[in-house]
Amino acid sequence: MLTQRTKYALKALLHLARTPGIVPVGGIAEAEGIPRKFLEQVLLDLRRAGLIHSRPGKGGGRTLGRPAAEIPLIAVIRAIEGPAAPLPCLSHTAYARCGDCRDEASCRVRRLLGHVYAATYERLAATTLADAETIPHE
Repeated sequence: MLTQRTKYALKALLHLARTPGIVPVGGIAEAEGIPRKFLEQVLLDLRRAGLIHSRPGKGGGRTLGRPAAEIPLIAVIRAIEGPAAPLPCLSHTAYARCGDCRDEASCRVRRLLGHVYAATYERLAATTLADAETIPHE
């Protein structure tokens, strides 16, 4: 399950994706119902990951770091949550052997979660912020 922090990151990024130009932090916070102080911390993580650019001072604000079609959901999750894999031995970016596992090749837990994670990862990597405009309402 994603944290509220990641949900706010997605809301902020989607707001920036549909708003041309430089957007003030207060404008994002108000429009998306995100506490400003919390949003500022989230935006710092997004900036560090290169997902947004910031312009300080009067007339400043935030813009996307690249086009919405080039920002996959997996990049947002990693920017906020860190590694997205359910087990360290499945991580694409922070692999680590599980301490309690004797043999990765025969680990049934790894195989089971790996199967589910592979499908989830594929979808998260293929879905971008731009896709929010094309996904129908349910």
